[in-house]
Amino acid sequence: MAGILDSVNQRTQLVGENRLEILMFRLNGRQLFAINVFKVQEVLQMPKLTLMPQRHRFVCGVVNLRGQTLPVIDLSQAIGMRPIVPDERSTIIVTEYNRSVQAFLVGGVERILNLNWESILPPPGGAGRQHYLTAITKVDDQIVEVIDVEKVLSEISPMSTKVSPEKLVDPMLEYARGREVLLVDDSNVAMNQLKGTMAQLDIRCHSANDGLRGLNLLKSWADAGVDVHEKLLMVITDAEMPEMDGYRLTTEIRSDPRLKDLYVVLHTSLSGSFNEAMVKKVGCDNFLSKFQPDKLVDVVRQRLALLHGEE
Repeated sequence: MAGILDSVNQRTQLVGENRLEILMFRLNGRQLFAINVFKVQEVLQMPKLTLMPQRHRFVCGVVNLRGQTLPVIDLSQAIGMRPIVPDERSTIIVTEYNRSVQAFLVGGVERILNLNWESILPPPGGAGRQHYLTAITKVDDQIVEVIDVEKVLSEISPMSTKVSPEKLVDPMLEYARGREVLLVDDSNVAMNQLKGTMAQLDIRCHSANDGLRGLNLLKSWADAGVDVHEKLLMVITDAEMPEMDGYRLTTEIRSDPRLKDLYVVLHTSLSGSFNEAMVKKVGCDNFLSKFQPDKLVDVVRQRLALLHGEE
């Protein structure tokens, strides 16, 4: 499995091209699942598993990987399927989400595939594991289900939307009351977290669950004669979404004279210099790793300070 990931330089070439790479794998059975390669650090045979007392029922145990202790999550059980029984031949996918690193136990890794986001569609409605999907696509006439890892992780370790009291007494935030923002994210978990934080600032939220819908909403306002720059304090967008990703959304905003000066914040579960380089490439105004209520408030404050000529 060595070399299964492309280099950062190669992957950044996808930015603004509305393309992504998915890592496909199986859990229990023939169904193919996938996650975005951007979130994957490595794929390997599972090291020795150590059981932990009082662990969450989705957590098989922990492994030690180069001095770092990582929880191993049974991804099959986490999305409502039968558990995978780990053994010495088990495969794990090591990922980074929301500034944390964890390993997912899977049945076996298939391959990496480069796709256009336009071929990635929102999941159909329904019960069962559909609630754990952000998207679906078709590869070689077989449906591939893209897992909402943020939802899985939020059920194991719920994240708070509560803003620190000392943040909320900042006089600059008075300017936020009654303002409007557009939130663009395909994860219901992330969307609800954003709305929960914005409600504490008395900010009204508009929402779209993919970049294309977000862009169409912006254009519909502009077509109706709305001064979108005056209407919206900012646009907060996820990076990876069906049909149009956040990078392409930003590119499209910058290319429309009616929208080009909108303040765009990339809000993503991948942290570090890799995403900062991509933000610079497509022209976002700010970058924020999910999910940090206090830092989201800091971004709002920075935007208000720019508007009101204060530091």
